[in-house]
This record gives sequence, structure tokens and C-alpha cells, in this order.
Amino acid sequence: MAQRIELSQVVEGFRREFGRDPEVVASAPARLDLLNTHQDYKGLPVVGVGIELRCYVAVARSRTGLVEVVSENLRKEGRFHRDVFNPIEPEILPKWFGSYVRAVYVAMTRFLGYSPPPAEIYILSEVPMGSGLASSAALEVATALALAKLGGVGLDLVEVAEVSYVAEHDVMGIPCGRLDQYTSAFGGISLVRTRPPYGVEKLESPGGVFIAIDSGERHSTADIHPARQREIEEGLRKLLEMPDLPPRLRELLGHRYWEPRWEELRFEELEPYLKRLDPVPRKRIEYTLKCHASTMLVVRALKGMGVDPEEVSKTLSIPRERAEELLKSDNPKLLLLAEAMNYQHALLRDLYDVSTPRLEELRDASLKAGALACKISGAGLGGTLAALAKSVEDAEEVSRACLVLGSPMAIPVSVSEGARVELG
Repeated sequence: MAQRIELSQVVEGFRREFGRDPEVVASAPARLDLLNTHQDYKGLPVVGVGIELRCYVAVARSRTGLVEVVSENLRKEGRFHRDVFNPIEPEILPKWFGSYVRAVYVAMTRFLGYSPPPAEIYILSEVPMGSGLASSAALEVATALALAKLGGVGLDLVEVAEVSYVAEHDVMGIPCGRLDQYTSAFGGISLVRTRPPYGVEKLESPGGVFIAIDSGERHSTADIHPARQREIEEGLRKLLEMPDLPPRLRELLGHRYWEPRWEELRFEELEPYLKRLDPVPRKRIEYTLKCHASTMLVVRALKGMGVDPEEVSKTLSIPRERAEELLKSDNPKLLLLAEAMNYQHALLRDLYDVSTPRLEELRDASLKAGALACKISGAGLGGTLAALAKSVEDAEEVSRACLVLGSPMAIPVSVSEGARVELG
């Protein structure tokens, strides 16, 4: 189970490490990846949920001119937990926790034209590392907000999110999209725009209770995303080589995975040509189109815009009778979201090949225990599942069922506000 952190623990930890109180403490939440997984790096809108597991970053101005970083979580695991570097163009070291903080320094200087002051930095987090809950984004966002406050620079949440994205994507070279940083910065249930102008639209909660289920399997986004991106580009290349491809479709496509105007493409229109592709690139493009269509259906429903049974049936591949039943229920928004989550998990498993036997075992257990839905959250091939239950009691039963199967963490989580200054 995750240990909840009090602000006093962060202050005491900083004092124990550096012999004085911090000047600023900031925090940022973890996120569940709710809808349109693996689509943010393609420029498509995605839906994330900020959850009340937070990363805390305490800072004070350096007394040496160097940046000194201490991770309490790594210390507790008996791992290397201290980093010291010069804040002027620090070296980015592979697979080193301190590189996330180093990258924020570089990104703030390059992106904002502002050099953060050298600082003593103490990290204490509730977010399990490498679990698919965006622990790195929460660290980047909290660090950027804390350093801006320490230097007396006012940043809005878009700037905090964007500089955190630049830190991970551009400086560290990790092929992520914007989902993690923007959801962590803004919190709530967020529709994240991943094409300019970047930003977030808050969506109303349909009710229910989310559950974060850690599979215990660890993965690397840097290993998963490039492979899927190459497979998409192979399919795009073959499509554009087809002499009979209609001019309209040719105009909407592109050679790189982010170039197509995906939101204007329809699977039914492209399907005759997709059938000629090899299975892997065909599946990747089919996933992209079907997942996006189902996401926008739910977004419209959550906004209170009308959806009809025929559209629900066709988009989510369910019988019309089932669609009518969902829309006539006492909470159609909640049940429609659940249906879409289950549908998108199947797409991730069958068309994007990012599930594992362990993830399927935990998912089956959660559904049998009463979850309305359960899907991969994050890159997949391990990490976390996001489940949705109707009530707190149902969510607790789901948690128990997954813990019995050896999940390191399976807890109901409340929807959280975004990044905030806790002290200073």
C-alpha cells in the first residue's frame, strides 16, 4: 500500500538532510491514463486523471553554487540517492534519477530563458517509480513549480507542464507525449490537447471510484514507444505507395507517425487499403483510428452532448440493445466511460500488443470482484491498470482481490487537483 505523506514529513526530511528548513515545497499528482492511450505522441487529444498520490519537492537556495538532490525514496530502497551538479548545462546521465532534475534546469533555461537558482532539493514521493503512474512527470512538474517559486518567477500551469515535457522529451530524449506532464500539472479529469495550442479542458466527473492496480511488472517507455512509432510509419509508407489511394486520403496521411491528420480519418474509409498491409502495421493504424473515435464519443457524452444508440453500438462494437441499455441507465456517463475503457483495453491488447499475462490476470480478477472497467494505464507491457468501480465498497473489494494475487499496490484513489505550492 502507498504511504500517505504529510507536509511535516517533507519539512523534517529536508531539515534532517540539509540542517535547515526548506524555503519552498511544491507537489504534483500521479496520473491514471484514462482514454486514448499511446495517442498523445501522435498529436491526438488524450484523457488523463490526476490522482491523490503526490510527489513532493522541497527546495532552498544553495549555499555552494551547486545543485544537490536527495531522493528519500531511493535512500529507503538502499540505492544511490544523491546527485550533485553544476546548474549551468548539466550533463544528462542515462538511467539516473538526478537527470530528471538536471533536465528541468536545462529546459527552464532553454524554453523560458530563465536560469533557476542552484538549490538544495529533497524529494519524497507517494508515486511508485516505473509503475505507469507518471512518477517522472510528477517529479518534473513539482520541481519546475518549486524552482520557479524559489526564483520569484510566476509560471502558469501550461508553462509548468510544457517545460516539464521539454525536459523529458527534448532534453532527456524520451519519446513521450504530453499526457503525463499536463495531467500532473492540471489534475482533475483532463482532456489534454497535444497539438498547438497546447492546453487542458477539464471534464466533469461521471462519479464512480478509480482504482490504481500496480502489476509489479516494470517497463520502459523508451523501449515501447519507438517500436510502435516505427511500425506505424511502416504502414504509412506502404499506404502512400499505393497508386489507387484516393487523393483525399493521401492528403490526410503523412510519412511520420505524428504527421497524419488522424482526427479527420475514418477507419471505414481507410479499411480497404489497410487490408493490404502486413498485420503489424495494419493493427497499429487500426488501433489509432478506433481508439480515437471511442475517446471522442465519451468526451462528448461527458460534456453533456447527445450521443445516440446507433453511434455507441458502432463505435464501441457492442449490440444496439446494450447501447440502449447504457444510455437509459441511471448514470449513462459512468457506464459509457466504463464500456469505452474495456473496449480500449481490448484494442491495446489485440491491436497494440502491450498487454501481458500478468496484466490480464489482474484485470480478470478486478472485473470478477465488481469493477465496471479495467484497462492498461500508460505504455503497457507491465505497469499499472486503471479500474473503475461504482462505489467505494466495490472499489475496496477490487483492491482486495488484486492484493491477494500479489499486486504491490491496489488502492482506490480520489481525483486530485493538480500541481500546487505547499509551502513558501
